[in-house]
Amino acid sequence: MTDYTNAKMLIAGEWVADGGAGMMPVINPATEQVIGQCPKASIEQLDAALAAADAGFTLWSNTPGIERYRALRGAAELLRERAPTIARIVTLEMGKPHTQALGEAAGAADLIDFLAEEAKRQGGRLVPVRSANLLEQRVTQEPIGPAVLLTPWNFPINLAAKKLGGALAAGCSVILKPAETTPRSSQMLIECFVDAGVPAGIINCVYGDPGMISEHLIASPITRKVSFTGSTAVGKHLGALAAQNMKRFTPELGGHAPVVIGESADFERTIAACVGTKFRNAGQVCVSPTRFLVARGMYDKFVSEFSKRSQEIKIGDASTDDSVGMGPLAHGGRVDAMANLMGALGGDKGEIVSGGRAIEGPGHFFEPTVIAAPSLDSAMMTQEPFGPVAGIVPYDDIEDAVRIANSLRYGLAAYAFTANLDESHYLGRSLRAGMVAINHFAVGSPETPFGGVGDSGFGSESGVEGYLGYTETKLVTVAKSAP
Repeated sequence: MTDYTNAKMLIAGEWVADGGAGMMPVINPATEQVIGQCPKASIEQLDAALAAADAGFTLWSNTPGIERYRALRGAAELLRERAPTIARIVTLEMGKPHTQALGEAAGAADLIDFLAEEAKRQGGRLVPVRSANLLEQRVTQEPIGPAVLLTPWNFPINLAAKKLGGALAAGCSVILKPAETTPRSSQMLIECFVDAGVPAGIINCVYGDPGMISEHLIASPITRKVSFTGSTAVGKHLGALAAQNMKRFTPELGGHAPVVIGESADFERTIAACVGTKFRNAGQVCVSPTRFLVARGMYDKFVSEFSKRSQEIKIGDASTDDSVGMGPLAHGGRVDAMANLMGALGGDKGEIVSGGRAIEGPGHFFEPTVIAAPSLDSAMMTQEPFGPVAGIVPYDDIEDAVRIANSLRYGLAAYAFTANLDESHYLGRSLRAGMVAINHFAVGSPETPFGGVGDSGFGSESGVEGYLGYTETKLVTVAKSAP
């Protein structure tokens, strides 16, 4: 595909091609070739976006919910129409296979649909009074104000849609800062909102130096809400900045998801689901299953079959071959991180059963990797790999499996497979995570909250929580004007 065009920022309703701080190359990670350019915002351009968001909030927060609903519904329909083209850009920018990119766009449209509905559903509530002198007590959810939305490269459509859908439905204006490696993907999503009739200044989009942009936008008195998806380390830093400036902050951070596989689990269904989900997006997924805790009776069979199936995955440049099952890692740094993880194994730290090597040639490719019996204190079992690596550990009793699963400060997603109803209820109660799925991996749907606990963050996006997170609670209590 050669029709990639340079990215543009959106500031106060105008598409801006030139960055006040220069330009950045956009690189296809499957070929390591430059495919376009992306503008870097200057302080002056950030201030212009802030001013636009400030003025836009006054307009959008006073726009009836039904009108906000119609604009968002229109954006969702345009996203569905344009999904094949947008998916091709996603694949070019970050390497995701085309079918996965199509699924991401379709899921994002469903997210926007659901959140749009909240704009006409959330009317507040009346609270019974305790005194005859009181006429009414009503509680409403008011839009919080201009919001800064910071999104990563691994799901450039879905993650931006969660934040944009919730903020715009609630009546907030926004400044979106997507990853500089996937700018056109995010731009094409925003174009759906603009073409659906969202007024100028409501949505602004800037690219550039992440540290400079986030610090400047968070410090501004105009900003009232910050939503961030990314690493735990960066999330803690941004959270401190938001706290210093008394800004509402919603972080969705790293994970190291355990999968508890019980003796009674359906083996074929379980192994197929585990392999397919583990290597989706080359393992570059915050809720990717990583620590597989397997009942000892099926452990050897599970390791053997997992390894066999992982070696059957077709790896390559998904922008030129739709049959590719796993594309590249995002950049060379991710390949180095996988290599360092492999270097820490061996002996009692764990055995590489299959994979474990970078693939020679152009592009940032790494083999799907299976590690048997990694020690619980190894890097594999304590640090989020964020790549195509699975660690498989045997356990003897279910309580031991839960202890291992809950041993880290991460708590985003956790999974389990079992045909035992009592075991299912026990695991649902005992696994410490913001999201727990039993006998499947689908923890993200438009209707349900998405978020973690511990070092995986706090607060939720999507579901009704994805709307309420962009609002403030207001009580209005009215007494009689005379006794």
